[in-house]
Amino acid sequence: MKDAPPAIQPLLAKLCGGDISGEDYVGYFMNEHGEELVFAQRRGDKKAQLWHSDADWEMFQVGDHSLRLDGPVEGVITVADLIIDRSEATWLSSCLAASRHLRPGRA
Repeated sequence: MKDAPPAIQPLLAKLCGGDISGEDYVGYFMNEHGEELVFAQRRGDKKAQLWHSDADWEMFQVGDHSLRLDGPVEGVITVADLIIDRSEATWLSSCLAASRHLRPGRA
């Protein structure tokens, strides 16, 4: 008997408005300001998807080299066109590392 997919994927898809399946690696984070972030990596996709409530749930494509410390202001961390704080960057880095095996060319 096949186990039912975890209930978290549909909840996170509804929260951010994203296309998240029961087969995706997903992550959820809430920062100290109550802003929420959702991460989803689909097997075989080169990039993962990131949504941030403070960016009106706009979807950003992220990958292994997306985090930057050289944003428009010195010391600012960016991912895609989004400014994030250190705790968000740490969480995102962990999500990317944990889902690396799902991206093509990674083992």
